This record gives sequence, C-alpha cells and structure tokens, in this order.
Amino acid sequence: MNYDVVVIGGGPGGLAAALRAHELGLKVLLLDENEFLGGILPQCIHPGFGTVIFKKDYTGPEFASIFIHKIIEHKIPYKLNAHVLEIRNYSDMEKIVVYTSPEGVREVWTRTVIYAAGARERHQFEIGITGDRVSGVLTAGEAQTYMDLYGMLPGKNVLIVGSGDVGLIMARRFALEGATVKMVVEMMPYPGGLARNIMQCLNDFDIPLYLSHKVLEVRGRGRVERAKIVKIDENFKEIPGSEFWVDCDTVLISAGLVPKVKPLRNIGVRIDPRTGGPVVNEYFETSVPGVFAVGNSLVINDLVDHVVEQGELAAEGAAKFVKEGISSRRWIKISAGEGVRFVVPHYISGERDVFLNLRVQKPMDNVYVHLPEIGRKIKKLAVKPSEMLRIRLRQAQIKDVDEITVEVRK
Repeated sequence: MNYDVVVIGGGPGGLAAALRAHELGLKVLLLDENEFLGGILPQCIHPGFGTVIFKKDYTGPEFASIFIHKIIEHKIPYKLNAHVLEIRNYSDMEKIVVYTSPEGVREVWTRTVIYAAGARERHQFEIGITGDRVSGVLTAGEAQTYMDLYGMLPGKNVLIVGSGDVGLIMARRFALEGATVKMVVEMMPYPGGLARNIMQCLNDFDIPLYLSHKVLEVRGRGRVERAKIVKIDENFKEIPGSEFWVDCDTVLISAGLVPKVKPLRNIGVRIDPRTGGPVVNEYFETSVPGVFAVGNSLVINDLVDHVVEQGELAAEGAAKFVKEGISSRRWIKISAGEGVRFVVPHYISGERDVFLNLRVQKPMDNVYVHLPEIGRKIKKLAVKPSEMLRIRLRQAQIKDVDEITVEVRK
C-alpha cells in the first residue's frame, strides 16, 4: 500500500496524470468515486473534445476511452467507488490518503498526491431563487446525466438559468429530443459560455437568450409550473415593473462551477479567492509540498485538452519531487493586474517556457495583454470573461525578473 503518487479523481486530468506518472517510472494508484473512469466525459456525448491534442473532433466518451484503454493496457492500478475521506500530511515526503470503498476503509502511504477531483455545480439556493420546493428544479449536469447516461427526459418545457457552457449544450440537447426550451436567462450583460456554443446551441435552434435578467422564484404544486423573471440594471438591482412569468415544467440551473477543495483546505493548502482553487506553481504544486492540483479542482477550464496538459505537467512535477525532493529554486510571482480577474499558475521558475491561463473581468475589444516587467504586449481583437486566454512566456524573457504582472487594457 506504498506509492510514489496517488491520483485522486479519474477524469481527464487524473487519467492523464496517472499515465504520465507511470511513463516516468513512478508507482501509481488512481482513485475515483464513480462506478466508471472518465469523470464527467461519459455523459458528454457532444463533439468538441481533442481538437488541440489529437487535432480531431471526438465526443466525450470517445476522448475518455483513449485514456482508459491506456490505463488498462499499462495495468495501472485503480479503484472505483473509492471516496476519499481524508488526506493526511505527515511530512513533506510522507502523506496518507484515507478512502472508503466496497472493500472497506483503507489507508495508503504515498510520497505525493495529485488532486483531480473536479468541481461541483452551484444550486438554486446559492443564486437566490426562492418559491415552492417542487420537483423539476435541477442542475444542468444532473439533466445531462439523466439524458445521456440513463436515457430519461427530465422535462418538456424547460427554462434554463445561466448561460454557462453545460447549460447551453443542454439547451441544444433538449431541443434535439423534442422538448421546448423557453429561454436562457443570464444575469450578466454578456453570455457566460463560449461563442461557439452560443452559435451552435442557441442561435441554430432559435432559443432566446435574455441578458441582464434573473429568475426570482419558482411556483408549482408538486412540480414546477411557472417561474418569475425580472430585468436588472448594471448594478444588478431589479427594475420595478419589468417582472413577467414563464410557464415551464423544468428549471435547469447552469450558474457555474465551484472547485471541490475541502480535502486540500483541511491540510492547509492556500486557496486563491479569485479562482476558488489552490495557489500553484508551474507544475501545479500547491503550497503544501508534494500535493498537486489539476483540472476543474484548480480552475474552471474551457477545454478538456488543457486539463490533460495540466495532469501531465503535475505528473512531471511529482516525478521531480520524488527523485529530487523539495526544490529550493527561486520562484517568480505572477500577479493579476488591471482588467484581469485571475491568472494561473501563480508562481513560475523562469527555468522553462510556460503558459499563463487568465480570464478578463469584462468583454473588451482591441486591447493588449501587457506584461510590463518584461516589456511585452500582445494584441487581442476581442476578449471575453467566458473564454480563457493562454499566453506563452519564453524562458529567455523571464529568467531575470522577480515578479510579472499581467494586465489587459488599451
């Protein structure tokens, strides 16, 4: 029960991390709380996966199967239905992962942990929807599970709250199954999903998008019958007299994702309040030595290909940690400046090329990404909070600086 690395989470980030760690000669154990590997991918039957890594357009199950088959082929040990109860950080080179499974409660010793447990969806009580406690109110991910894994249509007249990517994809999914999608209601003055999803999921199916609106309450007897909607101003205050009711039997919540980081908080991992995930360096190592975080448990990603990249880098970091111990290298701090909501990673070494991942605070046109400490600026015709920006920093540009601030402005 002794390992070099225990990977928590069998989604794309965890699968990629386990495979890369195995390739680097580490003894690996992969734990996943589901009945099958793949994380969220098996229920994502739409295309759009693998366009960066494989230069091909796969569905979620197809993309997951590539990595799952490799896990089986290389005989990498994994446990399903394994729910992690606790991570214990005894020392920098000694951690204990406690999990429960049908076999009972187990403790495994490991030198490093790669945490890839994903994120959870926000529910109706987190976004201020009141009213009757009735059936028919569910998250977009729950509806996707019902439809794509179990073949159940959870409603026929659907109101979608929030314009996140999963909600947009489910709007299309409901329309394809013959349901009526009344509208998508978004509080912000701009959509929360990718531009391609707005086009392919809403515009192509004539589904209306109500920006600067919010759902106040749901009403019904036993099941949802209608929902009250109101227009809001730029300060998110309700505009009197703008309320209206929409008849529906299903309310779908697509109000964003929250990284699942409770086990990391419990061992003292520093959390970035801007992302909700851990503060990490370029190998996605957290503030606790030997503990790494990738995927949506680190930051909510746009593309699964980038999650795979994070998993592989974390595995390389774990291998360096196992073989070399704690590094005493000098770290360059990366800070979010004007116009930037967050940037990940938070620290880089300056010893290699790295990618910075960032989101802007609001939509802007004809702006530059400024990196004043290294005298660089990058032209962007348009930027949106819903689309992650990736900036490549060359080692030669950053080796002699102590801090880099990232700004997005004219």
